[in-house]
Order: sequence, then C-alpha cells, then structure tokens
Amino acid sequence: MPGPIELDTTDKAIIDHLQDDGRIPYSRLGPLVGLSPAAARQRVLSLTEHGVMQVVAVTDPTSLGFDAQAWMGINVSGDLDTAAEAIAQITEVDYVVITAGRFDIMIELVCETTEHLMKVMNQIRSIDTVASSEVFTYLRLVKQTYDWGTR
Repeated sequence: MPGPIELDTTDKAIIDHLQDDGRIPYSRLGPLVGLSPAAARQRVLSLTEHGVMQVVAVTDPTSLGFDAQAWMGINVSGDLDTAAEAIAQITEVDYVVITAGRFDIMIELVCETTEHLMKVMNQIRSIDTVASSEVFTYLRLVKQTYDWGTR
C-alpha cells in the first residue's frame, strides 16, 4: 500500500476553494491559486485520479424523503472483510467502516420510512456472519460537514 500523498500549498489551496464551491470554473480557480486555468484543471484531475478528493454534490436525505436514518454497530463471527463487503452491497448502506472497539463494523443506513429501515436491518441481520447488532436511529442531524480539508 502506497504512503500518503504529499500535497503542496497549491494543492491545499485548490482543495480549500473546491470545498467552498465545487463548481468554481477553472478560469477563476487558476488565478486564485497562482496557476493558469489549464494548470489548475490538471492539478484537480491529478488529485481526483490519485484518490485524494472527489468533487460531488452532497444532498440532505430528509429533504429528499429519506426520513429514517441510523448508524448500526455490527459484530461479526468470521472474516470481517467478507462481512463488510456483503453489507456494502446493500443499496441503503452508504457508509461502511471496519472498527476496533465495541463493534467490528459500523454502517450508516438511509431509508425512506421506519418500515423500510426495519426491512434493511433484518436483511443485514440475516447475513450468516452477522452475530449481533445495535441500531442508533437519528432523531435530528445537528451538524454534518466535509471541510476537514488538508490540515
């Protein structure tokens, strides 16, 4: 596995500006970071190709009718990677991490209704290697940001 990517101050500035406005045109971005528009485009492409960043639209699930969201902690009997991959294939699961601590795997579920959420929970619990689980239903989202940048 390769080590971390070394970012220079220009890369960091590009990421900063894209986190403020992911649709900023290269004609504006380039001069803001001391590059031509073409050079800024090349830097952005390089950062995305190397997996350093993605430029995506982030939606508010509740505004789109997804009224049941939850974290689910899962304990596994067997291979963690196999269980995590099986869980990751479920459409309503949008985040999967293998963890250390009380749970082996933590996931985020985004569903339309509580009935839909229960159906997906049962689907996950029916996976052979899922030994136990605990669900943490969202009551209200207070803060969600993606601006940790490049620190």
